[in-house]
Amino acid sequence: MSDFVHLHTHSHYSMLDSCCKIPDLIQAAKEHHMPAVALTDYANLFGVPEFYSLAKKNGIRPIIGMEAYLNENHQAKNYLNYHLVLFAANIEGYRNLMALATAAYMDGFYYKPRIDKELLRRHSAGLIGTSACIKGEIPQRLLYGKYSDARTLAESYAEIFNGRFYIEIQRHALPIEKKLNRRLVRLANDLRLPL
Repeated sequence: MSDFVHLHTHSHYSMLDSCCKIPDLIQAAKEHHMPAVALTDYANLFGVPEFYSLAKKNGIRPIIGMEAYLNENHQAKNYLNYHLVLFAANIEGYRNLMALATAAYMDGFYYKPRIDKELLRRHSAGLIGTSACIKGEIPQRLLYGKYSDARTLAESYAEIFNGRFYIEIQRHALPIEKKLNRRLVRLANDLRLPL
């Protein structure tokens, strides 16, 4: 059994981002002896029923999540979006993921389905959050040398998620990621947040 688990994975339900079909994702996890795998499609949970049943059928623990688009005001008519990865830690978290995805499509759709921090606060119970990819709010601040702003944001997310917030690092062989990852590790260490 491998101790590696993909926690930031997109399927073909992440339009124009991934062509990975859920059966292929589960098969790859099985072939690599992964005990679990996450599904974190962009702003939706459309693939969850298929993902959950196939993972269970193949002896793999399904981790249900979503990569949310975050705006200062989810109903604002502007293009600004940050990414934030959310995972359901329990059934309450899953219900909150569904509430956030629904609100993003029903109330916050402006080119993309979006949420904001007020919605997130109301629906954070049972959720685990991560700072996401290079397009996350915290990584963006760090890339532009705004360490103090990134620190304040990380503290606010740690409060929203009540100790269930992680700093996410990724490796895609992008030169900018090396620089960013060093800053993310420093931030995590300074605030004693888990990576």
